Amino acid sequence: MEKSIETIWKEGFLENDALVAPKLNNLYNQKSIHIIDKFKRMFKINLNALVVFSFVFLVISFLVKIPVVGVLMFILFNVIVIVNKKLFKGLNKIDKNVSSYLYLKSFDNWMKEQISINMKMSRYIYPYIFLAMISGFWFSSDFQDTFNRILGDHQIYLIYGIPVFWVLGILFIMALLAIFGGRIYKWDLNIVYGRILKKLDETLADMEELRASI
Repeated sequence: MEKSIETIWKEGFLENDALVAPKLNNLYNQKSIHIIDKFKRMFKINLNALVVFSFVFLVISFLVKIPVVGVLMFILFNVIVIVNKKLFKGLNKIDKNVSSYLYLKSFDNWMKEQISINMKMSRYIYPYIFLAMISGFWFSSDFQDTFNRILGDHQIYLIYGIPVFWVLGILFIMALLAIFGGRIYKWDLNIVYGRILKKLDETLADMEELRASI
């Protein structure tokens, strides 16, 4: 009994050797490869840009006399790069000799793992950045002169020369950044990779809908 066009079309989504399969499979293969290749390019560019920025920021921090900020941020940026380069190796291990669906699904699983790890790191990264900025200005000679002038004009509660209420305020802000660090990271992620993630979700949804209808 001859197969109907509908049957051939449905089987084409699953079988590479079906008559109609090449057109449908190639469509999804191309979309899958395009999404992942675009992400890889952006990911590499962003990591390299972060390394370059860390060196530029370090030099500038010494020029404007806040070297503590530069050193702390240099360490942070390069730790982020090292961690994400290790994660990137897992992406390169995805088997390309599978169906476009499994290929894209593996990428989606890797992406979720990578996002989860970076979200956990963000709970420490953002408080660290805030503390680095505060520390840099605190140890700056120019800031110390300004702070001493403020002390001369206002009564500030000090313990061993430390402004207690200022420190409590800093700790409060750091606690907020730790609590909302994951959300801040997701916001940053959507700005940089939002379009790619949206295409990934849409393509997977289309493919799963087709698989379910077969």
